[in-house]
Amino acid sequence: MIVLSIDTCGTSGSVALGRIENGNASLIAQAELAGKTYSAQLVPAIQTLLYGQQLAPHDLRAIVVTSGPGSFTGIRIGISTAKGLSEGLTIPLLAVSRLAVLAWKGGADFAALDAGRSELFFRDRSREFLLAAKHADELRIARIAACEPSVLGVFPDAVMVDPPSASDALMFAVPRLLASDFDDVATLDGNYVRRSDAEIFAELPGKA
Repeated sequence: MIVLSIDTCGTSGSVALGRIENGNASLIAQAELAGKTYSAQLVPAIQTLLYGQQLAPHDLRAIVVTSGPGSFTGIRIGISTAKGLSEGLTIPLLAVSRLAVLAWKGGADFAALDAGRSELFFRDRSREFLLAAKHADELRIARIAACEPSVLGVFPDAVMVDPPSASDALMFAVPRLLASDFDDVATLDGNYVRRSDAEIFAELPGKA
């Protein structure tokens, strides 16, 4: 089974191809995407990755997409592209949390990403939420995974790993792929954790 993985949640992104055979997964290839180029470069990057391996879109059997948290624009581009390919190729889709992948990669129960505004996207085993940096010392954490130096300012003992990539997401998703635990394409949305400024602004008094 050939699987495509997409991650456009961070300041840089990636796409990857993997193969699952007899319960084992292997990476075929991965390509990096520069930040702020996703809308223009994501689909061409997928095409280049496929053709470079002498594969075509109809060879794909499933798609993995990292659904956030992270860049609102990046999440939306990744989700919409994955859903479009899933529907167009009639293949299943599976979404994974970037925080869950980060925790898995760092071998930790907890994970944190810089959310800006002195806040963190935080994963506490199965829960994900916004954490104010000033309240971080109230948590009792034995091991936390991070991929950004800024997080070390809040959790100095964090386990630092490279930022999660599309290939990491693919490998993390293997158990679900093998179990055919896919998402509903029609209802799948981004894992934003924080609402966008536009949504918050629209709710202010006097705003329509």
